[in-house]
Amino acid sequence: MIQINLLPGTRKKSKSRSGSSAMASLSAVFAQVKDPFLLAAVASVAVAAGAVGALYLAQTRQAGQLADRERAAVQDSTRYAAVLAERVKAQAQVDSVTRQLAVIREIDNNRYVWPHVMDEVSRALPPYTWLTSIEQISAPPSADAPAAPAAVPTPGGAPAPDSASKLAAEDVEPQALRFLLTGTTVDIQALTRFMRVLEASPFVTNVNLAKSNLVVVDSREVTEFRLEAEYQAPDSAAIQTVPVSLSVR
Repeated sequence: MIQINLLPGTRKKSKSRSGSSAMASLSAVFAQVKDPFLLAAVASVAVAAGAVGALYLAQTRQAGQLADRERAAVQDSTRYAAVLAERVKAQAQVDSVTRQLAVIREIDNNRYVWPHVMDEVSRALPPYTWLTSIEQISAPPSADAPAAPAAVPTPGGAPAPDSASKLAAEDVEPQALRFLLTGTTVDIQALTRFMRVLEASPFVTNVNLAKSNLVVVDSREVTEFRLEAEYQAPDSAAIQTVPVSLSVR
């Protein structure tokens, strides 16, 4: 059966009337409630429900932000892990090269020690004085260098400062070269002059008379002596450099 509404506004009016009647009945119910504690309890429940909803939304939004930050941090850690590994490897190579350069520098500094010692001894040797031996009495430098420990990473992921790199960066302290001069002389004053001239040399220091006694050589009485001395690195002003030129045809 088809029904045609010839008065279309009647339903809307009835609906609006039903809604207004419901509000009126609700207002009537609240109007009938005279207990203030009940009203306060209902209001507290409503406020608590609103606060819980607001807190839930805030916590949900903060959890989403933290999840995004964690995802970005994991991506950054994965991306920079290779960079940190390359940095540790490069630092180890730098430490190794620095240590090798320090050893080479030490060898280069000690390369002309004995020529200087021989030159100074020959220059200071007085007449009627002969040397029979020159020997080193200090321990020679060891050729075996201790291995540098690897860099230990910190809990944060960054490598800790390597103590071996600090040791390698510093110049190796050269050991003092001590040598013994053995010889004879016919004049004790010549021996005193020899010691004084050696002590005045910029390359020799700590000249001490270790032993002296009278011996007979070729039916003649002479003084046999032993001198202990130490090589010292002179000031740069005491070293004279000469340019070397080579003509190319």
